[in-house]
Amino acid sequence: MSHRPAVLPGSPPHEQSRGAGATKPMAAPRTCRRPRDGQRFRAQAAAAVEAETKRALIRIGTRGSPLAMAQAYMTRDLLKEAFPELSEDNALEIVIIKTTGDKILNQPLADIGGKGLFTKEIDEALLSGRIDIAVHSMKDVPTYLPDGMILPCNLKREDVRDAFISAISGSLSELPEGAVVGTASLRRQAQILHKYPHLKCENFRGNVQTRLRKLKEGVVDATMLAFAGLKRLDMQQYATAILEFDEMLPAVAQGAIGIACRGGDDAMGAYLAALNHEPTRVAVICERAFLTALDGSCRTPIAGHARQASDGSLYFQGNVATPDGKRLLETTRTATFKAAEAEKAGDDAGQQLKAEGGPDFFNW
Repeated sequence: MSHRPAVLPGSPPHEQSRGAGATKPMAAPRTCRRPRDGQRFRAQAAAAVEAETKRALIRIGTRGSPLAMAQAYMTRDLLKEAFPELSEDNALEIVIIKTTGDKILNQPLADIGGKGLFTKEIDEALLSGRIDIAVHSMKDVPTYLPDGMILPCNLKREDVRDAFISAISGSLSELPEGAVVGTASLRRQAQILHKYPHLKCENFRGNVQTRLRKLKEGVVDATMLAFAGLKRLDMQQYATAILEFDEMLPAVAQGAIGIACRGGDDAMGAYLAALNHEPTRVAVICERAFLTALDGSCRTPIAGHARQASDGSLYFQGNVATPDGKRLLETTRTATFKAAEAEKAGDDAGQQLKAEGGPDFFNW
């Protein structure tokens, strides 16, 4: 019994015809398209590899917490809405970067170092070219920026107020003597103890979900979170009460998202310019000027809020306190609602409180 040798696709016609009794080469059928098919498959494979390795047009750097991711997704969606070319597959990529503040959770922020705890590693990735833009909660951004980096964009601000959360009380004023309020913020601690010295404050760190879990477990009697964060996570139902400014003045730039890029990157600058909300940017400029004048950081209980009044002017409120709340200095300013005037008003307010506090006020 004879066996016909195996025939490989694409073999020359005379090889395909060899076998028992073969006497002459067999002509290739005119209908054979295998060489052309091979070219098509190779082209398809090359296209697949190119698509797989093609770098995103914009790489968005962010922390990995649920809130930070929600803010990065918000940025991504706004870019897609504003620029149709960014709606294509793989045009936008979110890059998660772990920061010092994310790694060290068992110490108060003030004890770790204060400035740049949630931004340093992301800024380094931006400057090294690993990402193209960086999305930050503005209240985490130091008053200085690294050389080579600019922050030209603030998204429209969310509700700036703090949310009070408790299972045993409807408000701060109703908490019983000795009740424990969990907070990692010296600003909140100072304002609480200033108004309610019968309460206690304990360091209480972690993301929104972690803090709510600890509260449910009875680790503390109450806590406070930025209402903006709860809203962006669609968790506003957990707020027991929303605190007005006379009870809790918010942190500088609370509720604002900032997006940074490299200086001189005109393409990214153009994208971000389209997303910028100028009223938010002007208010944040004023508040950060106040913070700069006081040389503020996570070690300083500073609060400040600027907004556009009904008559179109800028109105600013600010305070600085000792961590125990025993001394609290306050000030206000009005100005034209323009960036240069806003910055001047914030700086002037900060210089006033710095002079009032004296050289020993900030030596804690």
